[in-house]
Amino acid sequence: MTLQAIHWALIGIWGLLTAASLIVYILSKRSEKNLSELVQRTQSWWVMVAIFTVAFLVSNTISIIVFALISFLALKEYFSMIPTRRADRRVLFWAYLSIPVQYFWVYDSYYGMFAVFIPVYMFLFLPFASLLSQQTEGFLKSVGTLNWGLMLCVFSISHAAFLLILPTIENNSAGGAGLLLFLVFLTQFNDVAQYTWGKLFGRRKIIPGVSPNKTWEGFLGGVGTTFVLAIVTAPLVTPFSLAHAAAAGLLIPVAGFIGDVTVSALKRDLGVKDTGSLIPGHGGILDRIDSLTFTAPLFFHFTRYFYY
Repeated sequence: MTLQAIHWALIGIWGLLTAASLIVYILSKRSEKNLSELVQRTQSWWVMVAIFTVAFLVSNTISIIVFALISFLALKEYFSMIPTRRADRRVLFWAYLSIPVQYFWVYDSYYGMFAVFIPVYMFLFLPFASLLSQQTEGFLKSVGTLNWGLMLCVFSISHAAFLLILPTIENNSAGGAGLLLFLVFLTQFNDVAQYTWGKLFGRRKIIPGVSPNKTWEGFLGGVGTTFVLAIVTAPLVTPFSLAHAAAAGLLIPVAGFIGDVTVSALKRDLGVKDTGSLIPGHGGILDRIDSLTFTAPLFFHFTRYFYY
């Protein structure tokens, strides 16, 4: 039953992607606006959904490795953007080394160490590793940016992977895999919905000093669309009641928006448009998972509080 629920959910995602691609194609032909970026984003989604589907169906271990790789690429992009001292090069090694350790706790289902390894152990260890260079100039800024990068790119994203290993409970035949699918699908769909609504109907800027292209029309359209989709899909892959599905349907798009504009503020401070160029139409990995850095931990603890 578990696999059947997941398979149907994945089929639904592919069907929705097909429909979305068809709509984008028609709009690109008929609209006077330049929708080339929207077309490019849709094409990239086919590749990303294909990779996610393969990893999802093969095994939990492969899926965890994929998330670890995503954290590594995101952290690499982050470190390539922020200014670092020569003295911090050895500290970066320890930061990268924390990735396989953090995801081992996920693989081992060791929630205690998973929850404290980065925000406690690495938080305390990185300043010590940094001071061994005996260079105090820029010490505070260095320690702050390194730890924030770990929290953003590794600790936050690892919550999505930990969803995968949550056990099956009553009224949820899809188990943790269904919860992960629900989170990732709604988070990414919300990004697309907010972008599309904003591109087609956006007029009033919501936070122009940080992200000039964000509009109230895009934000509210994305929240409304994601809310409805959460209500519809929750019974298929989650144990959520109607009230909890509605709460998740608001939590995910709002948190996703905040994650998006937070990374936008970082890029604006550093004077860069994208965190990388790995994904055509999307920029880098961190550009693509900026919303997930906020939705993953919040959704995980929301679910764990009410159901685990």
